[in-house]
Amino acid sequence: QVQLVESGGGGVQAGGSLRLSCAASGRAFSSYTMGWFHQAPGKEREFVAAISWNSGRTYYTDSVKGRFAISRDNAKNTVYLQMNSLKPNDTAAYYCAATRSYRYYSDYTKITNYNYWGQGTQVTVSS
Repeated sequence: QVQLVESGGGGVQAGGSLRLSCAASGRAFSSYTMGWFHQAPGKEREFVAAISWNSGRTYYTDSVKGRFAISRDNAKNTVYLQMNSLKPNDTAAYYCAATRSYRYYSDYTKITNYNYWGQGTQVTVSS
């Protein structure tokens, strides 16, 4: 069992930056691949980024490549999402989630492949 708590959300102007954190408690955090998803009002939850258990591999959806960076500190049981050059359409609730390792990128984009979820943190980007 893994419990996840996100923090770091807030309001920012377009072009600004935020760093989200996701603190994990429970067993074997370092064995999980960790992902970030976002969900805008009235829309489905969508994949943003994922990072393998040892930070050896990272995955990003195309819309955030070059702007967002996912990282983790297994000693602190925490995963981060550094978000730069934020745009108004990045406005959403952001969720971290934990899953096992998969072979293909497409598997990390599927909500149903994640076993544990946080409660979310809101990011609002104004123009």
